[in-house]
This record gives sequence, structure tokens and C-alpha cells, in this order.
Amino acid sequence: MLNLLRSFSRSASNLGITVRMGPKVKIGTHNGTFHCDEVLACSMLKHAKPEYSNAEIVRSRNMDILKDCDIVVDVGGVYEPSCHRYDHHQKSFNHTMNTLNNEYPWTIKLSSAGLVFFHFGHEIIANILKLPVDSEEVKILYKKIYENFIQEIDALDNGIEPCEEVSNHKYQIHTNLGARVKFLNPPWNEINPDETKCFEKASQLVEQEFLDRVTFYGKIWLPARDIVKSAIQNRFSVHSSGEIIEFATGGCPWKEHLFELEESLKVEKPIKFVIYADAINKAWRVQCVSVSPFSFENRLSLCKEWCGLRDEELSKQSGIDDCVFVHMSGFIGGNKTREGALQMALKTLNPE
Repeated sequence: MLNLLRSFSRSASNLGITVRMGPKVKIGTHNGTFHCDEVLACSMLKHAKPEYSNAEIVRSRNMDILKDCDIVVDVGGVYEPSCHRYDHHQKSFNHTMNTLNNEYPWTIKLSSAGLVFFHFGHEIIANILKLPVDSEEVKILYKKIYENFIQEIDALDNGIEPCEEVSNHKYQIHTNLGARVKFLNPPWNEINPDETKCFEKASQLVEQEFLDRVTFYGKIWLPARDIVKSAIQNRFSVHSSGEIIEFATGGCPWKEHLFELEESLKVEKPIKFVIYADAINKAWRVQCVSVSPFSFENRLSLCKEWCGLRDEELSKQSGIDDCVFVHMSGFIGGNKTREGALQMALKTLNPE
């Protein structure tokens, strides 16, 4: 252990960094206008290790001050994980999750948030959810949280648009996490604003959103995976086509699991419909499977003639008893019974 500490100290010394062995960890980042990536990086680090939980956040661009910090993110012009320096602004930095580990597919340039998540993400998730850090659950959640939470922040901080054609947007999104952090910066026209208070408010917002997302994926999204897997494996007991799956105990977050599991289970004929119990309304739903997890386009929509109809009018048009509704877009419908919901799917699969 002593040799390890000495090695670390020598490495840090070569970068002009002072190693502190004090009881309270210092996390350094830049002062002035703050952005979502360093706010999130600092917030996540507090969940990485017990000794980081009450860390002091030091905001400065003064290298004499920053060199005394145990960890520095988003400032300093150095990416050196052995000394806990995580900046991404230097000309030499072009790392992505894929370049740091080619097992990962993501090629968005990392921000300080992505760097911290790459190096500490497994520990952070394990600590929040109280799971073994090397468990399969943590490995699955690590990938999910990067792809669905961290990656967006990396992209926005590096000015990367979500699509190639940006001139034809019908609207802009101004309520994402990055935008909400931006609005918490001190007003430009306020004399002597309390910058620290503003940063702390942003940190509370970002930390809570991150914790909520980790908790959702760990305790709500992930447990649904086994349910979806079982439904796919039992699909031929619902109908011989294998194109309909059933959740008899009610709906769950199935969509993203379905696409991943179709691939891993080598499902040859794509699943078109999901039927599930609607316990609140004591009825059943039939929902179309989209062409991709986040698309509004369906593999097969419910019959066009049914769209927007309800109750008796829908039952008369479809020839199926106990119909409740079909959405105007045809992506979902309802029936009072399981058999009715199944028939709505089957009639769409095999129109007369």
C-alpha cells in the first residue's frame, strides 16, 4: 500500500499536482458560468466512494488552487485518471466511451460527466442501489444509464446535434436537464450575485434527477426484463404466429427490453403486438410494437378503419365484442376482455 501511495504521489508530482491526505476530499472545477456536465460530474463523484460523500467543491481557474484538489473535473487541460484529472477541453482530447473501451459502442466525445461516469460509474450505481459492483445488474445498468442519460449531456456539452439535418426542426426542446441548469446561472444583470448558491441549486437539481433515473432503471426498468423475456419465450402459447406477446399481470416497461431480447433470443419473426391487463380500468389493452424503441412509427398499426372510434361504434366496425377504444394514431386500443384484445391484434394481422 505504501509503495502504491508513493507511486501515485510521483505521478501527481510530474503533473505539478499536490497530493493531500487530509480528511475532507476536495473536488475542483471551474468558476464562472457552469454547465450540466461539470455539475453532474461533481454530483456523481459524491456517490462514488464513502470518503467523497461530503467532499468540498472548489470552483476556480487558478491552477495553484486546483493543484491542491484531490479530483479536478472540466478544467485544467489534463486528462490523467491516475491522478484524478478529468478535463476534456484540451486539443489532444478526443476520447469516447468506445476509444476508452472498445466493448462499448458509443462514439460521442466525452464531457467531464462522461469521463467521471466511465471511471466511476459502476461504483456509483452499486452504491446508490446497494448492489455488488461486479454484478450483472450493475453492468446492464451502467450501459443503460450512459446511453439514456449521460450520453445526451456529453453531446450537448460538445455541441453535437442529435441528427445530421438541423435546419428543419419543427420545434426546439428547452426543458432538458442541460437547459434547466443553464437557467440557474446567476443573472447577467445582477450585481454581485451569489455564484456559489446558484451552483449548489443546480447541483441539487442534477443530483436528484440522476438519483431518480438510477433508481428507476434499477428498481423499475430492470426487474421488467425477466417478465418480457418470459413473455417472448411463451409467445407461441398466445398465438401460433408468434407475433403477439402477453403480460397477464399488467403492463411494465417492456419496449426497450423487447428490442434487445428479440436480438439476443434470435426471434426470427418480429413481434407486432403486446396485450396486457389494464388493472385500473378492469380491462385489457392491445399495443403496437414500434419500429424502434423511440419511434412513433409502428411495425403494424391497428386497422385504420378503427382509429378514433369507441365503444359500440368500434365494436360494430370491427366485428369484435366489448371494444373500448382505438387511439387516433392506431398505436393502442382497449377491450373489456382478454379475448377481445387478442382478436383486435389478430384481425389486424389477418385482415379479411
